[in-house]
Amino acid sequence: MGAFLALLAMLQTSGLAVQRVAVPGPEGVTLDAALIWPAGAARGTGVVALHGCGGPFPDRDGQWAVALARAGHTVLLPDSFGSRGLGSQCGTRDRAVTSSGLRRRDAIAAASWLAAQRGVPAGGVALLGWSDGGSTVLATAKAAPDVPRGLVRSFVALYPGCGATARSRDWRPLARGMILIGEADDWTPAASCREVAARFSREIAFVLYPGAYHDFDAPGRPVRVRSGTASTASGTAHVGTNEPARQDALARVPAFLAGK
Repeated sequence: MGAFLALLAMLQTSGLAVQRVAVPGPEGVTLDAALIWPAGAARGTGVVALHGCGGPFPDRDGQWAVALARAGHTVLLPDSFGSRGLGSQCGTRDRAVTSSGLRRRDAIAAASWLAAQRGVPAGGVALLGWSDGGSTVLATAKAAPDVPRGLVRSFVALYPGCGATARSRDWRPLARGMILIGEADDWTPAASCREVAARFSREIAFVLYPGAYHDFDAPGRPVRVRSGTASTASGTAHVGTNEPARQDALARVPAFLAGK
């Protein structure tokens, strides 16, 4: 919960309207979430932004929420882990809250809640997520009967784990999407994401950043080797800022959401 409160505090310095809200989630869970409104009437689709395996990352997630709100979007950031009394799950091999399980259901619940809020434009919402949140985006963006028709208008996955999606024989995107990933990413390697995007090249834009690692969009984070990554064979991975990639992503994603 500390990371969520830090995210909320960061958003409250933006000069935009910020609320702490309770979103009904699956299995009776109430999702603690931050909601940030654009200045004036919303011009863009609502966006559900999904944190990575470490939980809310205030500097990274907050910069995106503020940037998107300033571009006219209403942004909802639910906390899947803290809402269940969990901390970081990056070092947990057998997670109770997985991208294709409870997190996917959280995303559907959050998107349904956001779409119903007064002032959020009709026509569906966008999903955006980082790392495990990006994997959740891909799991939720699969055309499936439990996703209400028209709920998801578009999706953006930043450095997701694409292995399960690439291996799936029945995964098809229910909307247009974008995957952004670093060429040097050794936590969630780009190859399987490239495969998914190539398979659905008409629906999914693929952006590969040369020399960029995981968390390339986190501001002011020198590249380092992170330990405790349960999903890598070595238990380590490189993480850190790639400023050209960060700047490009912060410009490219709002343009994509605007249909440009």
